[in-house]
Amino acid sequence: MRWGALRIAVVCVRGSALADHAEHEIAVVVGPEAVAGSTRLKAGTAQKLVLNTISTVTMVRLGRTYAGLMVGVLPENTKLRERARRNLMLATGAEAADVDAALEASDNDGRVALVTLLAGVDPEVARERLAASGGSVRVALGETA
Repeated sequence: MRWGALRIAVVCVRGSALADHAEHEIAVVVGPEAVAGSTRLKAGTAQKLVLNTISTVTMVRLGRTYAGLMVGVLPENTKLRERARRNLMLATGAEAADVDAALEASDNDGRVALVTLLAGVDPEVARERLAASGGSVRVALGETA
């Protein structure tokens, strides 16, 4: 069955059988492991670094970051709520009470709260700006990429 998803193989040997089933191959050739028979050392670490890079670039391109901070956090638990709050305080320089009020007014959407605080607009205008910008905080704020 085909779902239409882009298939990418992150492998450590060029031309592997897995890569034959993908549209793109990312070959991270690290050579033999220091301990024969173990695939969780160099190869696993190299693949994890590639996947981390892909996810980081994706978050930046989707506008989920601002000033080196993740602001597109869905605060679904205490840890993530605190992270969203802390990142908004760092990104805006706003006091905790102002950040809390902006998060509450924006239904806990960190990007809406950020645009609200930095642009001095209400959450509805911030949502409209984000929608018009394809979700990019920088564009919603009128900044160049």
